[in-house]
Amino acid sequence: MSESHQRQLLLASENPQQFMDYFSEEFRNDFLELLRRRFGTKRVHNNIVYNEYISHREHIHMNATQWETLTDFTKWLGREGLCKVDETPKGWYIQYIDRDPETIRRQLELEKKKKQDLDDEEKTAKFIEEQVRRGLEGKEQEAPVFTELSRENDEEKVTFNLNKGACSSTATSSKSSSLGPSALKVIETAASVKRKESSRSSAQPKEKKKKSALDEIMEIEEEKKRAARTDYWLQPEIIVKIITKKLGEKYHKKKGIVKEVIDKYTAVVKMIDSGDKLKLDQTHLETVIPAPGKRILVLNGGYRGNEGTLESINEKTFSATIVIETFSKCEYLGGIIDALESLMEVLNSLQKIVRNCQILCTCCIKELIGP
Repeated sequence: MSESHQRQLLLASENPQQFMDYFSEEFRNDFLELLRRRFGTKRVHNNIVYNEYISHREHIHMNATQWETLTDFTKWLGREGLCKVDETPKGWYIQYIDRDPETIRRQLELEKKKKQDLDDEEKTAKFIEEQVRRGLEGKEQEAPVFTELSRENDEEKVTFNLNKGACSSTATSSKSSSLGPSALKVIETAASVKRKESSRSSAQPKEKKKKSALDEIMEIEEEKKRAARTDYWLQPEIIVKIITKKLGEKYHKKKGIVKEVIDKYTAVVKMIDSGDKLKLDQTHLETVIPAPGKRILVLNGGYRGNEGTLESINEKTFSATIVIETFSKCEYLGGIIDALESLMEVLNSLQKIVRNCQILCTCCIKELIGP
C-alpha cells in the first residue's frame, strides 16, 4: 500500500503488455545464458537449471512473465528452436542448441572430413574390385573334381608330399602374370609417389626460409597462446560500465572500479561517483576503452594479463591497435622453459652426431643450430 508501489501499479496498468514483454525477454535471456555457460550442450533436467537460476538474488520471477509454469516455458523453448526438449517419466529435459557460427563451422568441417574419408574408402574398394574383374576376364573358372581315395595294394602305406614350394611358386607366378599387377602393389606405388611429391613440395619452402627448430617451436607456441580464449574476463582494478537496467537509472551506464573478483564471473564494483559497492555478474558489465595514448590491460586471448598502450581504435571493425610493453612473470618463465627444452633437444642431437662421427666440423654445427 506504499505510495511508490501504488505508482508502479498505475504505470503497469496503463500498458501491461509492454512490462510483461520486457520481463519475459529478460527472463529468457538470463535463463539461456545460465544454461549455455553452466551446462553447455549437455542434456539436463529443466528444474535443475531453474533452481540454480532463482538462487540468484536479482532474478526475474516467472509470475512476471508470459509463462505461467516452467513446463510452459520449456515447451516454448522447444517450439522456438532454442533448445531440444523431451518429456520423460522423471519430467522435462532440455538441451541447449549452440548456434554460434564458429561451432557450426567446426561441425560442418567434421562432417565434410567424415564424408571425404568414406568416399576414399569407397574409391579404394571399387578400384580393387575393378582389378579383380579385369584379372578374371577371359578365364573360365574350372569346377573342382572330387574323387574317392583308393589304393591298389592294401599293404602299401599312404604317404603325403607336403613340399609344395616349387608348385606354389610356379602357380603364383602364373597367376600374377595372368591377373596383371596386384591392386595392393598399385596402391602402394601410388602412395609412394604421393609421399615423394609431398616431400619435394615441403622441401621447397624450407630452402626459401631457413628456420631453426627453436624458432619453429616458438612460433607454434605463440600461435597457441594467441588462439587461447576464455569465457571470463574480469580483472581487479579495471574500470567497467554497468549495462543492466535492473538497478535503475541511478547505476545504469555508470562507471566503477572492480575491487574483487569472485569465482571468475562475479565482481565487487565500487562506483566512481557515489562510492557504493555492488556485487554484479560479468554479463551486467562491459569494459571501458580509454583514449588513444592511455594505458590499457589485455583481458582475454594470448596476451591476457599484459599491459600496453592504446595506439588507435577502428570503430568499423570493432578492433584496436595496442603496443604490449610488459609480460606476466608466468608467461616469461614459460617462454624460458620452452627455450631451454628446445636447446636440450638440439644438444642431444649434437651429442649423438659427435658419438657416431668422432669429428664434426664447425660448419656442420652452424647449419644445425642456425644463424
